[in-house]
Amino acid sequence: MRSDTKKSLSPLILALVTGALALVFLLTFQGWIAHGADIFLSLAQTGLSWCF
Repeated sequence: MRSDTKKSLSPLILALVTGALALVFLLTFQGWIAHGADIFLSLAQTGLSWCF
C-alpha cells in the first residue's frame, strides 16, 4: 500500500513569509498615516473621493 502525504511548509519559511507580509503592511500603513491627507485631497480635487 502506498500513501502519499502532503509536505507542509517549513516553519522557518512560514515565519519568513509572515514577517515579510507584516513588514509590507506596516510600511503601507506608515505611508497612509504620513500621506493620507494629501491622497484624499488630490482625490477630492478630481472628484474621485466619493468612489474611494
